[in-house]
This record gives sequence, structure tokens and C-alpha cells, in this order.
Amino acid sequence: MRDLYPELEPHAAGHLDVGNGNLVYWEECGNPDGKPAVFVHGGPGAGCTPTHRRLFRPDAYRIVLFDQRGCGRSTPSAGTVDGNLATNTTWHLVADMERLREHLGIERWQVFGGSWGSTLALAYAQTHPDRVSELVLRGVFTIRQSELDWSYAGGSAHLFPQQWHDFLAAVPEAERGGDLLAAYHRLLDDPDPAVHEPAAVAWSEWEGRLIALRPRPELVAEFTKPESAVPLARIENHYFRHRGWLEEGQLIRDAGLLKDIPGVIVQGRYDVLTPPGTAWELARAWENAELTIVEDAGHAFDEPGILDGLISATDGFATRT
Repeated sequence: MRDLYPELEPHAAGHLDVGNGNLVYWEECGNPDGKPAVFVHGGPGAGCTPTHRRLFRPDAYRIVLFDQRGCGRSTPSAGTVDGNLATNTTWHLVADMERLREHLGIERWQVFGGSWGSTLALAYAQTHPDRVSELVLRGVFTIRQSELDWSYAGGSAHLFPQQWHDFLAAVPEAERGGDLLAAYHRLLDDPDPAVHEPAAVAWSEWEGRLIALRPRPELVAEFTKPESAVPLARIENHYFRHRGWLEEGQLIRDAGLLKDIPGVIVQGRYDVLTPPGTAWELARAWENAELTIVEDAGHAFDEPGILDGLISATDGFATRT
């Protein structure tokens, strides 16, 4: 099975002014003259890590990573008092990606995204299909109502009742039978850390406990650090309450716009955060896509079968013009 490439450091980095007081962090590593590829992280709000650089052949790719508005090394952070989310939407992020492409002088790039990153990658590719050489997607998520209901209205609770109980426990009892996205929004938007921090930790813990096929306590511990949990929870809740500023089913409905873009979709059979039904529907609507279902994997990108599929995809596209 293919594994991550060796560790590597950026050879260029900076903060791009994208307006509204937002500075988006970006970095480049690998071969400056290689095939351009941009990594689109998940969440929304998770940010990039050094491990994400290692999904591409460093001698073949000009690897671009960036932290989306409000998270990671971009400023201001959604976890701070000045982290206003009014100008943080899917379409702001699509525009940020295009501005970054132009800033770096890249004509076309491969777009790689998993989970929420697949949502943003699809939105970008359908808006700017002439700027995308290929798409590599994992754990496909399109923010349809059925997908949100699965995660935040009790669908996956049938598989994880204890974890769901803990997720509900952060919400006042009177609000547990209603709109949980609205209830969490009220808590996460409270300026008092004694209110928003426990809510953010509970929100992020729910996701962290479901992300992999087998329990990974070290991953849950990362998800529940307040400094990362607060921006993640605030941004995710903000996007999910607004359905990603997408029409219902838009990304699958408009998959025909991708007809000239080759793509690979890698999907875990037992992905309970973004179940495989959405990936299957997208693959049926997008004639140029190859879908691989990994039978012994969940959602996390670094589970062995998922990782093998993703690096096989980037390796396969490395020399394609």
C-alpha cells in the first residue's frame, strides 16, 4: 500500500489579503516547477497540517496549501472576539481560492479536498472549471439537508448512542428536542468563554469520536483542545446553519459542469460522518469520475486504505498535462 511521502518544509509562504480584514495563510512546498496542486482542508475550520503536504510526490508537484478564512494561521481567527463570520461563506472561500491562484501565477491546478474540503473543491471547480486540471476527493459532503440530518438530527445516533448523549448534554434540556444547530449557535456565539468553550469542545468531540473506523483517542484529544475546538465549532455551525449558501442538491445537480475534468473519489465504506451514498450519487452524475470504495475504512484521510487510494490518485495524475 502507498504511504505518505517524507516530511518536507515550505519553500515559500505568506498571508494574502482577501478583503474584509481577512489575511489568508498560504504555503508552497515540493517542486517550484512541478505540476500545481492545491490542498483544500476540511471542517470547515480545521486548517492544514504538515502531514497534508505529504500526499503529493514532492519532486513532481508544486504543492499549495492554505488555511481558509477564520482558521489555522489565517487571521483573524473565528476563535477570537474579532473573528466575525459575516464575510465567511462558501462563495467568499471560492473567491479566495481564485485570488490565491492568480497571486501565485498558476494557470490551472489540481484540486484535492476531503470532507468539507470536497464541498469547497466542487463549488470551486463548478465555478471555475477551466482552472482545474483534476479533482481528487475524499469523504464527499455536499451539505444537503439529509446529510446534515444524519449528523445533527439523530441519524448517526442510532450507531453511536453514547456519543450522541454526550453531544446533547451540552445543550439545555429544553432545547434538545428542537433545532440543535440553532441551539449550538446560541451557545457558540456567546462571548463568555464559560459558555462557548464547553459547547465548542462538545461539538468537536462528537466529530472527533466518529472520524475513524477504530477509536483514536489521540485524535479526539486534538479535536477537543479549546484553541482548535472553538474556531472549528463556530465555523462549522455557521456554515451548516446556512446550508453552505448552496441550493439544495446544487453540487450534484451541477456535476455536468465537471464533464471535462477527470476525477478520483475515495470513500470509506463505513464513513459515518459523510456516508458513501453521497459519493455514489456524485459519481453517477459526473461521467469523468472514478469512484473507489474502501471496504475497511471510515472517514479519516490517513486510514491505510483511504491513504493508499488518495496517493494512488495523485501519483496517477502527477505526469498528466
